[in-house]
Formats: sequence, C-alpha cells, structure tokens
Amino acid sequence: MSFLKKLFGAGGGSAREAAPASEPVEYRGFVIRAAPYRNHAGQYQTAGTIEKTIDGVVKEHRFVRADSHASHEDAVAFSITKARQIVDLQGDRLFG
Repeated sequence: MSFLKKLFGAGGGSAREAAPASEPVEYRGFVIRAAPYRNHAGQYQTAGTIEKTIDGVVKEHRFVRADSHASHEDAVAFSITKARQIVDLQGDRLFG
C-alpha cells in the first residue's frame, strides 16, 4: 500500500522537498539565489531565482533545470553557474 501512496501522491509528504536557499550572489546588477530542492529520486534539482530592481520594482524570474546532483552543495554551485549563464544570454529581457 505504501508503494501506491507514493506512486499516486497520497499520504502526505512531497516529492519536492525544499532545501534552504543559498546566500544571495550579485552578478551584473542582478541578485541570484540558488534554491535547489530534493526530487523524487533523492537528488537535488537545479533551481533558483534571479532578481533585479527596475524602476523601483523588484522583478523576479524563477528557473528550474533538468540537471540533478547528489549533494546540495553541488546543486547550489551549478544553480549559480546556470543563473549567470541565463543573465549573460538574456539580461533585462528576462523580465520583459
């Protein structure tokens, strides 16, 4: 029965176990926060937020990528790298 509960999502708990967000990292006028979470396979999923204050308003973009990692520390490092890449490719268009 426990297998079926996990399979169909019954019985409490979540496949996405939240982990603490990282300290903010400033990059080219943006603030990056890595926020990897534990997925259903027990790995940490690449995820985070990218923020920027534009005309006095804080804009936020959330991202999740398919990459997963065995440790929280590896996932944080990769999430920050991925966020920097997103900023380099999209810049302010990220919020438009």
